Amino acid sequence: MRDREMTDEELLALNERVSNRGRWGDDDELGTLNYITPEKRCAAAALVRSGETVSIGRDLTATPDPITSEAVDHRVLFVGPGPNYATDYVGIEPHGFTMTHLDAVCHSTWNGHLYNGRRVEDIQRYDGLAFGSIYAMRDGIFTRGVLLDLARARGVEYFEPDRLIEVEDLEAAEEQCGVRVQSGDALFVRMGLRRWEAVHGPQSPDERAGLGARCLEWIHEREVAVYGGDCVEFIPYPSDVIRMPLHHIGMPSMGLVLLDWPEVERLAATCERRTRWEFLFTVAPIRLPRATGAAVNPICVF
Repeated sequence: MRDREMTDEELLALNERVSNRGRWGDDDELGTLNYITPEKRCAAAALVRSGETVSIGRDLTATPDPITSEAVDHRVLFVGPGPNYATDYVGIEPHGFTMTHLDAVCHSTWNGHLYNGRRVEDIQRYDGLAFGSIYAMRDGIFTRGVLLDLARARGVEYFEPDRLIEVEDLEAAEEQCGVRVQSGDALFVRMGLRRWEAVHGPQSPDERAGLGARCLEWIHEREVAVYGGDCVEFIPYPSDVIRMPLHHIGMPSMGLVLLDWPEVERLAATCERRTRWEFLFTVAPIRLPRATGAAVNPICVF
């Protein structure tokens, strides 16, 4: 059965199967980052051979995005005529489709609940998150990164917006690239969004290729620590109960850490050139208690 044919009852059953509630203790705020052990970090460090670094962060801009209107509020403040220097004010709303950002595990809710069984009314307050905020990730993420280039594996430049990504697509990319996603990995997926936009113009956030819900069970079984890519879930997802599986199952049930909208084209080109689809991945959010997320500049090291 394909994802398009999953019933709402099957989605609810999936939600229960992949739950990590209580797995790392009732007070855990790290979610799937718990898969990253000290041994995993040491093994990831050993992947560095040439020392080449690749940023997978998107440029921040004060110019509103033509589709979503998202932008950074950036003001340069010149001070003088005494001490001659300039300062900045930067205001960022990190969530959305244009900025590379880390989501806090309690950023997204489903049916009134958040990660580890917390209730919305107890956690989401006027001054931020009382539990599961981005501050929990302040020690940073340092692990093995893996890129699965789905478009390359399927022999296409890009996936069309009506393409639902399935487990078979992930495993086909694994086989072609000669890698296997393992416990504690940061998984990055490329379906060619930038290539599509170069031909057709900015893509609407209302209709996009993306992962089907069955991929979540695969991610759960592989014990993926971080998911990121040029796609999230298939949009619009064909369910009246769970409209965004990565956000409404992955985060509240699994505690899955999402790195939304990394720039994977340059990463894919580097992997292709080096014939290596694994690397050291590292990122850290700003130390802001109660925040729901943070714009970040992740680095991959080869």
